[in-house]
Amino acid sequence: MNVSIEKTGNVSAILTVSIEENDYKEKVTKELKEIGKKHNIPGFRQGHVPFGELNRRFGKQVTSDVINNEVYNAVVGYIRDNKLAVLGEADGKEEEYRILISVDRKAKTLTVEDNGIGMTEEEVENAVSNQIEYFISNAGSQERLESFFGKPLQEIKDEMRGQIRERLITEQMQQKIVEKIRVTPSEVRAYFKKLPKDSLPDMPDRYELQQIVLRPNISDAEKERIREQLREYRDQIQKGEKTFNTIAVLYSEDGSATRGGELGYMTRKSLDPAFAEAAFSLKPGKISKIVESEYGFHIIQLIDRQGEKVNVRHILLQPKVSPTEKEEAMHRLDTIRQYIQDGKMTFEEAAFYFSTDKKTRNNGGLYAAPQTAEAKIARTEIPAEMGRVVNHLKPGEISEPFVSYSEGREEYKIIKVKAFYPQHKANLDDDWLNFELMLQNEKQMDKLEKWIKEKQATTYVHIDEEYKNGKFRYDGWIK
Repeated sequence: MNVSIEKTGNVSAILTVSIEENDYKEKVTKELKEIGKKHNIPGFRQGHVPFGELNRRFGKQVTSDVINNEVYNAVVGYIRDNKLAVLGEADGKEEEYRILISVDRKAKTLTVEDNGIGMTEEEVENAVSNQIEYFISNAGSQERLESFFGKPLQEIKDEMRGQIRERLITEQMQQKIVEKIRVTPSEVRAYFKKLPKDSLPDMPDRYELQQIVLRPNISDAEKERIREQLREYRDQIQKGEKTFNTIAVLYSEDGSATRGGELGYMTRKSLDPAFAEAAFSLKPGKISKIVESEYGFHIIQLIDRQGEKVNVRHILLQPKVSPTEKEEAMHRLDTIRQYIQDGKMTFEEAAFYFSTDKKTRNNGGLYAAPQTAEAKIARTEIPAEMGRVVNHLKPGEISEPFVSYSEGREEYKIIKVKAFYPQHKANLDDDWLNFELMLQNEKQMDKLEKWIKEKQATTYVHIDEEYKNGKFRYDGWIK
C-alpha cells in the first residue's frame, strides 16, 4: 500500500492511497474463516463451511469493510508520521480526522414536477434494507430467501431497488396531494346514514386488553460481564484485528446483525434516547463508548449523518436473566395480581406503580395493536404468547403470570381482558374510528382521481403497445 501527497495550494493537499489485492487479501481470508467458525449456515456443520460458500455469501461486504479500514488507517498513519497540520487541529490532545473516501457517488435527488417531492439514494437504500429484513424474517433465514429467489442477496436487492424507488416517490406524492384532507364528526354521521344497511361490514371478535409487565432486575455482575465483552470487541476493532461488520454478524443479538449491524437512516425520535444521544455525537467512522438502552448494551459506529438523520452500525448484547431473577419476577407478579383481586388496588393503579413498560404504564396498562395503535384488537393481531392466554380468560379476569417476548427481550406479565366485543354488524357507537377512516380514505381517493384527471389533460404519457389493451384503474390514458 502506498500513500502519496499532492499539494493543491498553500494550505491544502490531496492524499492518494494506492491499494492492491495483496494488501488486504490475507485479512479478508482471515475474517471469512472466522465467520465460518462461528456463523450457523443451513446445510453445513458449524466450522465446516467451504471457503467458496463463505466468500459467495459474505465476501463483498467483508472485502469492503477491510479495504475501508486499511485505507483509513493508512491515511491517519501518514498524517501522524509526517506531522501534517490538519485544519482545526489544536492542543496536542488525541486528534480525530474525518476521512472522506469518494468513489464519485453523490446523493442523487429525484424530483417530481418541482412539488417538493424528493428521494435520496440513501433513503432508497434504507427502504430496500427494511424490505429485505422483512423478507428474511418471513423466510426464516437469508439462506432460505436466496434459495426461494434462486439468486444471491445482492442480486435480489439490485432488482428491488428501482421498484422501491418508484414506489417511495409515488407514495410521497400521493401523501402531499391528500395531506390537508380532514373529516368532521358531522361528516362521519352523515356518511354512516347514507350507507345501505346491508352493506355494513361484519366486525370480527375484538378485545381490549390491559397488561402489567416486569422485566427482571439484572445483577451487577452480569452487566459487568456484558460491558467487558463489548470492551473486548471495541479493542479488536480499533486495533484492526476484526471489522465492526464481522463482529456484528457473529455476536450482535439484534435483528440487524445479518446486515453487519447497520440500521439505515434514522431520526433521533425513532431511537432510544440514550442510543440517539451517543449516535448523534459521533464523527463518521468513530466508535462510541458502551451505551446502555432499554434493549441492552451497545457499541455504535457512525457511518454517515444527513441533517437530522444518522446511519449507524451497532453491536447489541443483552444481559441474561438468572433463574433466581426469573422466579422473583414471577412471584412479584403473582403478589400484584393478588393485591388487585383482593381489592387493595385497581389494575390501572398497579400498572402505574409496578409495570416497567413505558408505552402502557401511564394509560392503565391498555395494550394497543402494534401496527394500527388501536385499543380494540382482533384475535389475529394479538401476539402468540398473549393470544394463548387470552383464549382462557373471560372479560374482567386476570391471567396467571406468564413469559412473553417483545423485540427479542424476555419479559413477564399478567393481562386482563378489559372488554370483549363479539362479532357484529358495524355500528357508529362501537366502530366510530372505522367509519372515520373509511370516509377519510374515500375523500382521499376522490382527491387523487381529480388530480390525475387534471394532469392527464396537460401531460404527455407514452404507453407501450403491449399495454394499450389492458385495464386501467383510471380512464383517459388512451387518447
